[in-house]
Formats: sequence, structure tokens, C-alpha cells
Amino acid sequence: MQTLAPSIQTQTPRNLQHTTKRPPILTGQLLSPNLVFLFPPITHFNTVDTTYFTLSKTYFTMAPPKSKPGRSAIADVVAREYTIHMHKRVHGVSFKKRAPTAIKEIKAFAHKQMGTIDVRLDPQLNKEVWKQGIKGVPYRLRVRISRKRNDEEGAKEKLYSFVEAVAVKNPKGLLTTVVDA
Repeated sequence: MQTLAPSIQTQTPRNLQHTTKRPPILTGQLLSPNLVFLFPPITHFNTVDTTYFTLSKTYFTMAPPKSKPGRSAIADVVAREYTIHMHKRVHGVSFKKRAPTAIKEIKAFAHKQMGTIDVRLDPQLNKEVWKQGIKGVPYRLRVRISRKRNDEEGAKEKLYSFVEAVAVKNPKGLLTTVVDA
């Protein structure tokens, strides 16, 4: 008979006695002397005293992305007019960060639509965003995004996007249109 606590005693059969002292619950016994074998004894222990089981997890990884076919730079020179809903893009942004966040969101929008890393903004667009102050970003902006060839020597990118403001009375409901470049 092994004594676990002053009031709890269990039986350990002779074939389950280990040389290392382990709690009897880990050798297949419960703390009640009447219920000795409800599950099979554990025969494998790690060498680390605190770990009794080795768990192996199977990790699944995604397939590598398929590469998209490249396009020629001649076909990539295009201009489109978009309506950017700025209100949803600066919703929840603190007042003193709204106009700077709006500028970043315009650049991110142009990068996503045109696929160019180099995005340049027209100074008039910057004035349009900042017209009502740092807090008063317009709810919607009508912009023309032109994808152009980069003629500078030593340029990293072949193309860049140029974003400029389009003067409309109400940009709400206007759809994307392709403009002759």
C-alpha cells in the first residue's frame, strides 16, 4: 500500500511498479482502491520529469501561390476615374490623424487598383483632402489614376501611378470609367 495523502490510499500491482517514483494515477490507476484498471497503464515516459507524454502535431501549410502571367508595359499605360469612399476608410481614426490617414489610404487604393508600388499624388489632390482641415476629410473623392511609364534613369519600377483630383459636384453614385490616356 502506498500512501498518497493522509486519507487516500491506493493499490499498485507488482507488474506496474516502476523504479522511478511517479504518481499512481499515471500508471493506469485511479485513486479509488475498488477501481484499479479503467484504462491501460502508461508504459512510455519521457526523460524529462515534468513531461509524461510526447505529442506530435501535424501542421498543414498552404500550397505555394501560382505566378500570374506578366503583361507588357505598353498595354499597362491606362487612366481610370474612381470614386473613393473616404468616410469608411477614416472611420474610427482619431481627429488629428484623419487627413494624414486619408492620404495613406488614397495611396493604398491606387496601389491596389493599378498594381504599382510607386504612387505619386498631385498637389491639388492634397489640397482637396486638407481643404476642410485635418478633421474634415471629404466623405467621397473623385480621382483620376493614371498608370504611366517611368522614364527616369535608374528607376526601380517600370511604371508608376499618378493620382489627381477630378472636380465634380457630387461624387456619390459615380462609377469607375476608363479615360483616354
